Amino acid sequence: MAQPPRFRKDAAAAPGEKHPVDETLPPLRMFTSGLQHVAAMYAGVVAPPMILGPAVGLTAGETAFLMGASLFTAGIATLLQTLGFWRIGARLPFVNGVSFAGVTPMIAIGKGRGEDALPVIFGAIIVAGVVGFLAAPYFGKLVRFFPPVVTGTVITLIGVSLLPVAFNWSQGGDRTAADYGSIPHIGLAAATLVIVLLLRRLLRGFLRQIAILLGLAAGTLLAIPFGMADFSPVADAPLLGFPTPFHFGTPQFQVAAIVSMCLVMLVCMTESTADILALGRIVDRPADARTIEGGLRADALGSALSPLFNGFMCSAFAQNIGLVAMTKVRSRFVVAAGGGILILLGLCPVAASAIGVVPLPVLGGAGIVLFGSVAASGIQTLAGAAMERGENALIVAASIGIGLIPIAAPDFYHAFPKDLLVVLDSGISTGCVTAIVLNLAFNHLGTKRARAAEACPEPLPAH
Repeated sequence: MAQPPRFRKDAAAAPGEKHPVDETLPPLRMFTSGLQHVAAMYAGVVAPPMILGPAVGLTAGETAFLMGASLFTAGIATLLQTLGFWRIGARLPFVNGVSFAGVTPMIAIGKGRGEDALPVIFGAIIVAGVVGFLAAPYFGKLVRFFPPVVTGTVITLIGVSLLPVAFNWSQGGDRTAADYGSIPHIGLAAATLVIVLLLRRLLRGFLRQIAILLGLAAGTLLAIPFGMADFSPVADAPLLGFPTPFHFGTPQFQVAAIVSMCLVMLVCMTESTADILALGRIVDRPADARTIEGGLRADALGSALSPLFNGFMCSAFAQNIGLVAMTKVRSRFVVAAGGGILILLGLCPVAASAIGVVPLPVLGGAGIVLFGSVAASGIQTLAGAAMERGENALIVAASIGIGLIPIAAPDFYHAFPKDLLVVLDSGISTGCVTAIVLNLAFNHLGTKRARAAEACPEPLPAH
């Protein structure tokens, strides 16, 4: 059987032939594949408002409103990223949603502010979004400092850093619960993992591509007899709802909060740059400076617009990169369909609650495969990174080691200033910065001098 053409950076599609990234699929496949992306990232979108709401004194109803708003704004940001306009959007199968990097700083900003907590947070996010939008062209020009030794390291760290999220979900998600880490929770996660692997092994064609979605559905059905699937949110949710603009008040602009969220924006831009490079390699459309610039602009614009609808800072969702790597469905229009589904979920609380029925252990079991696929892609990239050169092996070793610190020793930086923890507590950010700096030190600085010395060696001493 003839293999489909493989597109490379220097290869263009034949006349009349589209790159897989730009292909459109039949409506049913488009919808189900997009829904699979939504299912993979749903918990990551609603978790930050679930954490922030109670922390700033919101009621359960107000927190639910924030969750719907986060889904709605994630959909807008995803459409900006996948479809794009002008120089905005990477135009890759890229999912955007609420960034976890901002949760701790937002809680710190909102602490003790009462009703002004969210307006101050939203004001800071708007300014940070504008700053990020203006800074995007400069980040886009840094692509030459991201060779395979850097991108492979960062992609590997993205996958490895996400695995603890899957492990936490597999144990139930709530560390304070009495049944956290119980055998039923871990058993359900293990069963879901086995189901996904079996489906990937036994199915063919389109059904094989949506194995994750089928696995999530099967895991949820398996949870029902054990009372581990809660359908009450569906019964209590209203049919229609709209995230009223500035529902919590007019944004307020305070310098300390703005500085804090601008730091978060820089962290998000660093991670998104790594994610764009990773996804570009996975879909055989390597990202150039223009792609990175457009992707970062979409992140920043989505972040600046989100507070209008009571949403938060948006950035790339690495778990969906794993889904693209595993399913081989590279169409950006599939992810755009997922963005449309997110908007509808934000406007229809009942539908949003229906997807939220999937138990966290089920998501955890599927997440092990998804996030592991990202790490595997990174290892594959490192295979072409000239590791036989000692300095490249050293770059990878040091960067992964430093990037794993927040995972292996979460309290390692406890004595550092809280503002620095925004960066230090992100293994992806610290590993990425380390890889970039070491690559500069070993492969850029002084290389011209070394080459000149090789071309014009010093004369041998006289005998």
